[in-house]
Amino acid sequence: MSDGAPTVQRIAFVYDDIFLRHEMPLHHPESSQRLQAIVAELQSSGVGERLVRVLPAKSSLEAVAAVHSERYVHQMVSMAPGYLDPDTYVSEGTCEAALYAAGAVGTAIDGIVAGQWTRAFCAVRPPGHHAEKARGMGFCIFNNVAVGARHAQACGYEKVLIADFDVHHGNGTQDIFYEDPSVFYFSTHQFPYYPGTGGEDERGSGEGLGFNLNVPLASGSGDEEISRAYAQAFASAAARFQPDCVLVSAGYDLLAGDPLAGLAVTPAGLRSLVASIVSAAGDAPLIFTLEGGYDLHGLASGVRQTVEILLAD
Repeated sequence: MSDGAPTVQRIAFVYDDIFLRHEMPLHHPESSQRLQAIVAELQSSGVGERLVRVLPAKSSLEAVAAVHSERYVHQMVSMAPGYLDPDTYVSEGTCEAALYAAGAVGTAIDGIVAGQWTRAFCAVRPPGHHAEKARGMGFCIFNNVAVGARHAQACGYEKVLIADFDVHHGNGTQDIFYEDPSVFYFSTHQFPYYPGTGGEDERGSGEGLGFNLNVPLASGSGDEEISRAYAQAFASAAARFQPDCVLVSAGYDLLAGDPLAGLAVTPAGLRSLVASIVSAAGDAPLIFTLEGGYDLHGLASGVRQTVEILLAD
């Protein structure tokens, strides 16, 4: 702007109550209370009033099958309520919720293409980054960020960079794009820890060699380690890759006090890493999609702080 005033960002908040229909057994950590806490925090803080509230479009089965095997997609569509694995429960409403979660990033991208907003945060469940090509696991049914990456490419964003700051390594996202040089996957995560993947030596294969970068963090790592990873390793990777679009698997279980994790990242460390992602993305479309985070206060506060940075930049 000629007067030097900062550009006002229009940020979409992609959410639907349909995500609450993914019902968990009593005391399961991946509960509908997670999204209810986020919505309540945004409303009570006033931040929600500054966001563009958007309902996600339902993903087609064809779009999901672009990153998952047709056999697995059919399995999920036809599965009766029960456990998919020891951690992952499927209820009557799970598949429908998962299809809307898988479509959320695409909805955000379509709005950016149309000039309706500049960035987005997708508050979805079930999460997605553990879902591999042929199986779901770790609370995840369909890989939401992977479906979104393919949608972005269909919209003309050929080179997609995915950042993943969940405390658990996104084995599913890595699995799907491991041989694909058009998608760069960057992950910070506690290591060794569930699901056991994410070593520094996992760098991609074939044409995808060098397009997968893991920064494993020891239990107890905090602000210094996470801030350095994004200010240096991530920023350098983004500068080399020059992405057309940046997607973020946002897992707030990296914060100190999360019951399913062992990192010691504070809100200051979270703000630092989000700011580094925003800076590295530059003018490229930037979309965050929710993964983990099981301390309700930390989760809700972390999402609010993330959105505040998106609004302020």
